[in-house]
Amino acid sequence: MLNLVEAVSAEYVIRQSRFVVHAGPVANQAETLEFYDKHADPGASHNCWAWKLEQTHRFNDDGEPASTAGKPILAAIEGKKLGQVMVIVTRYFGGIKLGVGGLVRAYGGCASRCLDQAQVHEHHPVCQCLIEADFAYTGALHTALESCEATKTDETFVADGLQLQIEVRLDRLRKLQSLLRDGTRGSARIRRL
Repeated sequence: MLNLVEAVSAEYVIRQSRFVVHAGPVANQAETLEFYDKHADPGASHNCWAWKLEQTHRFNDDGEPASTAGKPILAAIEGKKLGQVMVIVTRYFGGIKLGVGGLVRAYGGCASRCLDQAQVHEHHPVCQCLIEADFAYTGALHTALESCEATKTDETFVADGLQLQIEVRLDRLRKLQSLLRDGTRGSARIRRL
């Protein structure tokens, strides 16, 4: 998943209506409310928005015909494979009606063009795990961790072996489990914290 590095804004004029776009990174629903409060203009004709957090998303047409504003904004976010982001498109009506297709193209297009200007970085969700194993498998443990680019955050020696606290990308957890099972003949135990 890609995330925005920082907020970005842009302005477009389509058939005399002015569209101001604000896009920014958000970590949770509380931050989406703060972002909206900061960038929405109560004096504008419409403040349409969409956000996506992990597996959750929301959008709002703010008075435009159903699914002509918020949904196209969300489609622009998903088309760029972004997450943890909110986009607000504020419209100042210029006197010319755009029609349903025109609104979809305007809101989705403005959001997409603004997001094209944003700097992004790849984000990989991680999880914390505890691994317990016999001393005899210390080398195999460290080899498996290195192979999956897992980070050891703590190491404790106990009477019958060692315990490692690690951080590993979620998309590499199954590979790590498999390597530990094979490298320790099934004796290592791993559980998520």
